[in-house]
Amino acid sequence: MKSFTRARTLLTITTLVAVIGSLAACDDMSRRDRDTAIGAGVGGAAGAVVGGSALSTVGGAAVGGIIGNQVGK
Repeated sequence: MKSFTRARTLLTITTLVAVIGSLAACDDMSRRDRDTAIGAGVGGAAGAVVGGSALSTVGGAAVGGIIGNQVGK
């Protein structure tokens, strides 16, 4: 069970690094678009860590994207 938790943590960290790295290539995005993408990435990672299922990951990404979109208004 310990190796499963370690693998899940490593996968989450790897995904988060990939999302942040891909956002660095989005220089032509508006600030609101960038905030939406960052919110979706962070929300998806948080949903994966908290819930551990695909549904919680997608739900976290959706909520994070909405929050990121609305923060810069």
